[in-house]
Amino acid sequence: MAELIVALDVSSACEAEAVVKRLGATVSFYKIGLELFAATGPEVVARVKGQGKRVFLDLKLHDIPRTVERTVKSCGVLGVDLLTIHSSGGRAMIRAAAEAAASFGSAAPCVVAVTCLTSLDQQDLTDLGIGRPMPEQVAALGSLAVGAGAQGIVCSPQEVAAMRRLLGPAALLVTPGVRPAGADVGDQKRVATPAQAVRDGSTHLVVGRPILDAVDPCAAAQAITADMLR
Repeated sequence: MAELIVALDVSSACEAEAVVKRLGATVSFYKIGLELFAATGPEVVARVKGQGKRVFLDLKLHDIPRTVERTVKSCGVLGVDLLTIHSSGGRAMIRAAAEAAASFGSAAPCVVAVTCLTSLDQQDLTDLGIGRPMPEQVAALGSLAVGAGAQGIVCSPQEVAAMRRLLGPAALLVTPGVRPAGADVGDQKRVATPAQAVRDGSTHLVVGRPILDAVDPCAAAQAITADMLR
């Protein structure tokens, strides 16, 4: 069954803790991104974990293998459950991240690799000097990541079905860019509804503003969870 991850798109540990308390038992998994982690450091991870929740630390690590290896070990010490690296860091970097995570045994965080950011479209790839069509680029990076030891990938909902066929049933497919029907897509360019993402094979749906900005965040989260079951 797919899981909902709520993105803590807030600016302080206190705000993050307040969101977690407000959503209560409705949500059990939260994403801490680069902006919030840079503002608060490990404190916000401790606060969210302290409320019995799981943490997706989305730092999108991309550096030389040794640096990424040490950073993953630091993340593992924090007790995070899921973390991101960039697949474009290459095979050696991905392998170093996976091996560092595995050193935590049964408490190992799952490593998932970002393929192409959901804010990018085909013109952006062209600007970056990448000649492959978006689906081919995502497929190439996804295959590279899982082949090098990552447990799965981050991709847009529009690529989920193809990546599920390519990577098989065991791979984690984490999908940002999920929006309820009629919601503002913001800066995301490749989006889908929760129901469609799950039908196509997503294992984790990341949703932020449609929940955090709702008049009733609990009701919004419950509505998305219900849509995931359709």
